[in-house]
Amino acid sequence: MDLADVWQQVTATRPAPPDWLVLTMAAVALTAVVLRPVWRVSRAVVTIAHEGGHGLAALLTRRRLSGIRLHSDTSGLTLSYGRPTGPGMILTAAAGYTAPPLLGLGGAALLAAGRTGWFLWIAIALLVGMLLRIRNAFGVLAVVATGALFGLVSWYGDDRVQAGFAYLGVWFLLLAGVRPVLELQQMRRAGRSPESDADQLARLTGVGAVLWVTLFLVVALACLLAGGSWLLHWRSV
Repeated sequence: MDLADVWQQVTATRPAPPDWLVLTMAAVALTAVVLRPVWRVSRAVVTIAHEGGHGLAALLTRRRLSGIRLHSDTSGLTLSYGRPTGPGMILTAAAGYTAPPLLGLGGAALLAAGRTGWFLWIAIALLVGMLLRIRNAFGVLAVVATGALFGLVSWYGDDRVQAGFAYLGVWFLLLAGVRPVLELQQMRRAGRSPESDADQLARLTGVGAVLWVTLFLVVALACLLAGGSWLLHWRSV
């Protein structure tokens, strides 16, 4: 496959995949979110999106992004410098838990429009950009492995393989956007997350942390409802 073929695959509008493929990928994604042993591994993908959201928001609000770390326990840390208060800091803190479902929603819009190639290569571009900001070995390994998987599917996969992989990824982002928010509130109730994003936002804004958790959950559920309806072709065309 040469570059002209790749560009054609990226820009081509693909027909909607069969319903059985869309539903099968939804079931696989749900399994990856619900089953605890699988979630311990698959949650790393959510962490990449979460920390990437912090990093992108920091750059967009003109904060200085120092670096991103991803850890083997699926936790992560994004460090940025700038004003310790104000809209930039608030948006940066709020971007973590909202990033996975919003990315899933954007992916669902692309897939509903038949732009499977755009979804795959935009994901690769975002991962490459994030790799430049990773500051630990495990983080590099996690992002390179994820990007390599996207690259292999995009380069070598036929239309059916690319569609299945893309739908799996989008379903996973939409479904996995909910569980971390619920886990966050559980940890807060147990007193095990005093420096969570919600607590930082509470100190920055004076709005209670529970309300921020509620906002994260509303965003995740709204994206799941809207994105899921697009993937299932319920919207009018």
